[in-house]
Amino acid sequence: MNQKFARRVQGWSLIGVFALLLVACGGNDDEQEEQQQESPPKQAQVQTLEPFDLELDKTYPAMVRSDRSVNIIARVDGTLEQQHYRAGGIVEKGDILFTIEKDTYQAAVAQAQADLQSARASASEAQRDYERYQRLYQNGSISQQQRDQALSQRDTSKAAVAQAQASLESTQIDLNYTDVKAPVAGQVSLNDVNVGNYVARQTQLAEVTPVDPLEVRFSLPQSDAFALRRQRQMDDAPNVNVELDFPYGDDSATTDTSLTGDLDFLGARVDESTSTVQARAVFENPQNLFLPGQFVRVKLRNLMRFHVLAVPEIAVTEGLKGPQVMLVNDDGEAQSRFITMGEQARGWVIVPEGLEKGDRVVVSNIGSISAGDKIDAQPFDGNVDSEPDNPSGLDASGANKSAGQGTSVSGETDQTSADERSSNSSDN
Repeated sequence: MNQKFARRVQGWSLIGVFALLLVACGGNDDEQEEQQQESPPKQAQVQTLEPFDLELDKTYPAMVRSDRSVNIIARVDGTLEQQHYRAGGIVEKGDILFTIEKDTYQAAVAQAQADLQSARASASEAQRDYERYQRLYQNGSISQQQRDQALSQRDTSKAAVAQAQASLESTQIDLNYTDVKAPVAGQVSLNDVNVGNYVARQTQLAEVTPVDPLEVRFSLPQSDAFALRRQRQMDDAPNVNVELDFPYGDDSATTDTSLTGDLDFLGARVDESTSTVQARAVFENPQNLFLPGQFVRVKLRNLMRFHVLAVPEIAVTEGLKGPQVMLVNDDGEAQSRFITMGEQARGWVIVPEGLEKGDRVVVSNIGSISAGDKIDAQPFDGNVDSEPDNPSGLDASGANKSAGQGTSVSGETDQTSADERSSNSSDN
């Protein structure tokens, strides 16, 4: 009997211990729930999405061109007597580059001048004979045939004068061609024929390449070309600035390796094979730093994207399924959403898929916020360059900072944040 009673007491004791453990565990859960409920909302800046126009800076590969490059060709035959330039130097339009055997052509000009004088003398004599025969014919002293012969002789003499004049001009042109001049200003190449060699007509002697201004042709994706064409047709849209840039090692740190130019051509058709549109820009190159044939980067500044949804780059994190952002739902809690990223520029990311107008995106303190956290939404201050140091979005005076870039992005108002904090406190 005593043994049975002892077993019962021992069983009741074990049951009591288990009950106490269960009570203790239940109490811990309640305490944890109370601690979670009592944890304050996390402050973060929140951007309410609204479509706006975003300015981008786009860069395209290109090559410098100079379509006014000219081949220097010999226009006369003869010995190449002199070279008047230094290879690689800059020459002006009209500068003499070469001299081809002058003496022969000077003699030809002198001969042509003598022939012209002789023809003029013969013409004068024929004119006087005609006038005399004309008077005799009127007096009936000579026949009409004799008068006509004098007239024909006069006209033939005049033609001989014109022929001699043309011959003189031709020889003078050849003489002028013995001084080979630069037809354009630019940088002159190495000589193709050495001094002392005989050159025939149409022999290439050198090349002159204009280096100021320069031309750059490049291809735009059709989406960029469409936006650019639309922007250029708008009166109130910002101007698209064109820059030409290439860095060359350490020199780029101390030398200005960029030029500002004008976009003077945008193609009227899309290339079917590449889906691009050709464009051209012209740049002044006063220091002759850039040369034709160099590969460069053409940058279009202030290229607009119209009516887009965009978020700051700092709001986007990488999730298991790709890029994602944190949203604030109607209950004031954080939730993640995967998005499709579009173009990125000036600290913004265009979001073509995944977000809608009116969505509230967390744009600060991203690393400390998890899905399900209560969020104390603060106005978005427009700073997209880095993680804001002041999550409240207020300046020293307590006023809201204005959103940058002239966009329509905004955070919640102070009154809304206050109402949410009050609601969260009452729920807890």
